[in-house]
Order: sequence, then structure tokens, then C-alpha cells
Amino acid sequence: MKKFDFIIIGSGQAGTPLAFSLSKKGTVAIIEKSFLGGTCVNNGCTPTKAYVASARRIWDSLHGEEMGIEIPAGTKANLEKIKARKEVLVNASREGIEKGIADNDGITLFRGEAHFISNYEIAVNNQLLTAKQIFVNVGARAIIPKEFANINYLTNIDILELTQLPEHLLIIGGSYIGLEFAQMFKRFGSKVTLIERDDRLISKEDQNVSDAIAEILQAEGIEIKFNATEINVSQDGDGILMKINGFQKEIKGSHVLLAVGRSPNTDTLQLKNTSIDFDEKGYLTVDDYCKTNVEGIFAIGDCNGKGAFTHTSYNDFQIVEDYIFGDKKRKISDRITTYGLFIDPPLGRVGMTKADAEKKGLDILVGYRPMSKVSRAKEKGETKGFMEAIIDAKTNQFLGACVLGVGGDEIITGITNLMYAKQPYTIFRDAIHIHPTVSELIPTMLENLKSIDN
Repeated sequence: MKKFDFIIIGSGQAGTPLAFSLSKKGTVAIIEKSFLGGTCVNNGCTPTKAYVASARRIWDSLHGEEMGIEIPAGTKANLEKIKARKEVLVNASREGIEKGIADNDGITLFRGEAHFISNYEIAVNNQLLTAKQIFVNVGARAIIPKEFANINYLTNIDILELTQLPEHLLIIGGSYIGLEFAQMFKRFGSKVTLIERDDRLISKEDQNVSDAIAEILQAEGIEIKFNATEINVSQDGDGILMKINGFQKEIKGSHVLLAVGRSPNTDTLQLKNTSIDFDEKGYLTVDDYCKTNVEGIFAIGDCNGKGAFTHTSYNDFQIVEDYIFGDKKRKISDRITTYGLFIDPPLGRVGMTKADAEKKGLDILVGYRPMSKVSRAKEKGETKGFMEAIIDAKTNQFLGACVLGVGGDEIITGITNLMYAKQPYTIFRDAIHIHPTVSELIPTMLENLKSIDN
């Protein structure tokens, strides 16, 4: 039995910075069964945004004429080179983490799959480790619906390893992961069909956001099939045959990507050997400080069900670090939901949707402006989308906002900061902003607030 002051299971975006922080106070064991860096580095943010950038370049090359630029025909995507560029970025991040761990005498890296023997005992590679404080950071993986279990399917991991473009990519699931891959592979040159069981895309967003995103993707030639509540699928040689809702006409694709949701990687931890509480989906139950019901055991990152983003995972690290070494002022309940959808143009979202606010019975005012009325967007030739703000009529504070349009993923941060400061929207409205920019039209939008009924 090897004794440590701290054990971390998983080297994702919460576990890795925590290891370096804890190493200043004691000995740390960090266990990783796959690549260092977790989902974000290896098959999430870093590689997918590299692909998004490549997809944008090919889009630019095919749309020069409308900007007065004559680009010779013949542009095509080389998936081998796109993949190679991605791997350079991924490997640099991995190697940086590995070097940092190797250079730190306080951290010991164990490679292998960990499981609990008891509350404070961990087995990995036939070795037993123990510590009084243990941090579970095992992340999540793609859900595989049972009807797809016997065909050759792709997940967000597998699709990034392709070196040849799919002839016809079928994507199951019309949410964030599915939408990003749909657009990038359509731009690379694949035929793409998106299949969604609901009557609209990303149903957690407001209807106008879902509709606008569908229009953006359909305008690029992506076929979307809604209300696909029943899918029959089979393998036909090298292809996939799919029948939706019992209709006779089959869809044939060369590849199928499953993007219907994520499930926590807690099933291999043998939690039955512990007293740790978890829910029916496998998420570990935590309080406001990422603590489980067992003293000294924390769950951080995607496996606690309190966020599914790199930034929420990193914030979990900050909360835990503050709880152990600080004044315990950081809490999960204090953070404001914010995220991006990195299609082109991107969506930046913070706080509540209109539907959220209405469910809470709040008296709200809404500001709205289409990108077609934003001069900077028109000058860029990128007028798809809109910006929208939701204001509490009683406090004059932002309840939420979205910017679907050029720069939306960056612009939303200004509203996010104001929400954390708990300041009224009038500060943003009355401030002077750089001209010409997209964000300078947010104050104009805020001058024309309307009640939800108008």
C-alpha cells in the first residue's frame, strides 16, 4: 500500500491543475488510463476547434466572389493534413502536461484504470494506493444507444481519426457536438444528414435560436430530419441503412456519428465498494464545494453532473482549491451558466433563456437586433443570426443573453462580466464602445427593450 496525501483519478481540466496546486502542500498521485489532458485536449475543444478553423478556411476559399475576390476553382479539403495539424496541437498540450508532471517531485503519475477497494483505497495496475483526500475527475463519454450497438459507428473520438472524408455522414443528435461536426464535414466536402428526435435543434435554447441555427445549416446544404423518434438501422456492406419512423424509404450513409449525449465514466470505479452516493445516471452527488457524502472525497469535472464544459471543470478545480486552502467562498451555485456553440457563425450564451425566465414567472424585458442591421457584420459579409438580451424588469439586471453571429462567442463575455458584477444593463447601454464593431450595437439593442408580450 502506497500512501499519499492526495489521490486524483483523471488528468482532465480539473484534475491536472489541482495536482500542481496540491503538490505544494503534500504528495500527489494522479492516475490516468488514457492520454493526459482529458477530453478537452484530446478529443474535445482543442482538436474540434482546429477542425472548425480548417472548415472556415475552405468556406472562405469558396466564397471569394461575393467579396470581390476571384479565387481559382479547385479547392478541396485534405483530411490527412487537417488531422496532422490537429495532432500537432494536441501533442503539444499533452507533452506540456507530461513534462510538468515529470519535473514535479511532488507528483507521481500512474497510468492505468483505477477502481475503489474501499472509501480511501484505490487499485491501479495491481498496486494499492491510499490517501485521506481523493478527487474523482474521470470525465464522460458518448452515449451509445442500443439500436446502434451492432453497426460500425463513430463517436466524437473516432471521427477525429478519419483520414478519408465520409461520402455521406449521418449524424444522430442535433445538439452542440452534432451541429459542429455537421457543418465542418459538410464544408470539407461530405454529404451530411442530421437526424434529431425532437422537433427542433438544441431544444434547451429558445425557439428562435433553434430556428436560426437550422436555417444556417440548411443554407449550407445540410439535410435535417426532425421528429425521428424511431430509428431502424442496419449495416449494408460498407454502408449504413437507416429507416426513420417506419417509413419505407431508407437513408444510406457511408458513416454514422453518434452525438446523442454523454455519460459519466464512473462505471469502472467499482463504487459499490464505497459509501459514495451517485444518481441513476452515474453522476457522483456533490454539494456546493464538489464534496461527495464521504468526508475527504470530491468529484470534479463532468462526472459530478454540475457542468459539461472545460470552463466549468476548471471552475470546479478553483472551488476545491479555495475550499482546501482558501476561505471557502467559491461555490458551484454562484457560477452563471455560459457556453458557446462553435458553428459558423458561433453562438455565445449566458444565463437564462426566455423560456427559463417565463417558467420562473419573472417580469422580463427583451432586447433584440438582427445581425443584418449591424454595420460591422454587413461589412464583413456575415449577417446571419441576431443578438438578444433578457432583462429583469424589476432589477434592471441581465438575466441572460445570446449572441448568434460573427464574434458571438467572444462578445458574450462582456455581458457575462456585468452579470457577475450584478450591475444594471444601463451600464452597458450607456458606455462608449469602439466603432466599427459588432458589440457596439448591443447598447443600441438595449435602448429598445420590449415586454415579452410585445
